[in-house]
Amino acid sequence: MTTPTESDRGLARDIEKDVEELGDPELSPGIPSASIAAHAGHAPRVETLAPERHDSYEEIWRLAWPVIASQVLGYLVNLIDIAMVGRLGRDALAAVGYVTQVFFLVQSVFFAVSFACVALMARALGARDPARARQALAASMLVALGLALLTSGIALAFPHAVLGWMNAAPELVALGAPYFRLVVGSSLLLAVAVIVEGGLRAAKNSRTSMWIGLFTTAVKIALNALLIFGLWGFPRLELVGAGIATVASQLTAVTLFVVASRRGPAREVLSIGWLDFARARALLGHILRLALPAVGERVIMNLAMISYFTIVGGYGSAALAAYTVGVRVLAFSWIPGTGFSSAASTLVGQALGAQNPGAAARAGWRAVRLALGFSVVLGAVCAFGREPLSRLLTNDVGVIRVLGPFMLILAVSQPLLGLHFTLAGALRGAGDTVTPLLAATFGNWGFRVPLAALGSAALQLDLVWVWGALFFDHLARAIWLGIAFQRGRWRGKTARAAGPRSPL
Repeated sequence: MTTPTESDRGLARDIEKDVEELGDPELSPGIPSASIAAHAGHAPRVETLAPERHDSYEEIWRLAWPVIASQVLGYLVNLIDIAMVGRLGRDALAAVGYVTQVFFLVQSVFFAVSFACVALMARALGARDPARARQALAASMLVALGLALLTSGIALAFPHAVLGWMNAAPELVALGAPYFRLVVGSSLLLAVAVIVEGGLRAAKNSRTSMWIGLFTTAVKIALNALLIFGLWGFPRLELVGAGIATVASQLTAVTLFVVASRRGPAREVLSIGWLDFARARALLGHILRLALPAVGERVIMNLAMISYFTIVGGYGSAALAAYTVGVRVLAFSWIPGTGFSSAASTLVGQALGAQNPGAAARAGWRAVRLALGFSVVLGAVCAFGREPLSRLLTNDVGVIRVLGPFMLILAVSQPLLGLHFTLAGALRGAGDTVTPLLAATFGNWGFRVPLAALGSAALQLDLVWVWGALFFDHLARAIWLGIAFQRGRWRGKTARAAGPRSPL
């Protein structure tokens, strides 16, 4: 093994400091710590990164576009999925909407564990210790599988109770329960796929995930067509068919991820065995310490979305179906903001590591400008193409009529989405994960949910006023994060992040 240089040892110390801050119980990152992402995903030596490139538009775009491309693939299958289900009618759309809210919550929990996995594996790989990286992967897998067993048990045993708690009508509960069991009950498969994908990311292998995603998408779409509508002699299973297609595509993804983890250069890091699992017990507490704050943030966000969805449900199945369709468009519109958020996190972390806070600030604001440019384009598409987009996703005239105002408000909110997504990433890159958490809590629970409840229950206003609560949520978050980034207190976060040496 090559003897570590002083630069390598300094890099390992920087990674340890960032991981210690990430594990603080009061912090809840939306993406992996910026310094960890910067060190794990790019060149292993800080000095090879030219300081003048920390804040260049070219570098920001170079880091953002792969993230954008990967997420486009994931959201594309969601849009196609809902378009196919939309042909079954508004009740099927509404039932899928209820299940989707729970599935997003479950998925976000696994992503939080994945963030911890990437953080600990990146630190081990920075120290050139693949054995410890495998132990971190094994510990992450154990935590994720434990949570998946709990989730699957609830899904299989109490689907009617969960959907009833969300205020679903009895006919929607009966329609959605089998789909709920299939989709949420397959959490074990989802957990394995998410954690192995995190391991690939820590090993600087994102191309494999993209190819696996492409193949899995093809499987999902093909099985949807065969099983939902009964093409080519297959039984017409409708919503149950969509659930079976989801399980089969997840099984495909798990198989391909496991095969990928045991082949190629990443095999030394990702090919875990029984000995790795036995030694992983010492890291279980550290995985939980890193993951639980991120889980808390996502629980807060998802509970707000579930509460909002319940309020929308008071306006009938057409409103629920419109929200189910519209939220797919909203999720798709997040993609550029997520890409630029990731780029800002990486570049801000690198610039601060190079003792250049000015470049860090410029990188953040330039990423915001690029995100705003993309957001304006997406907003125009949503505004002027809202009717064609609506007809593409559903043929229900009542749903299309309700969906129009939602799409317009979504269009107006696009620049705010791009702004607060990117600023949150920049702040996380500086080690400040408290501010994004507070902003998200303030926007959702200070504006979205209370304004929607006030307009619906207290004032009996039209549905468009409930849609309007979304705009104020994003506006509040954008203002909060903009002020926080401009004030610049984040500049000293990394310097104050020293802590006890990691047991790794």
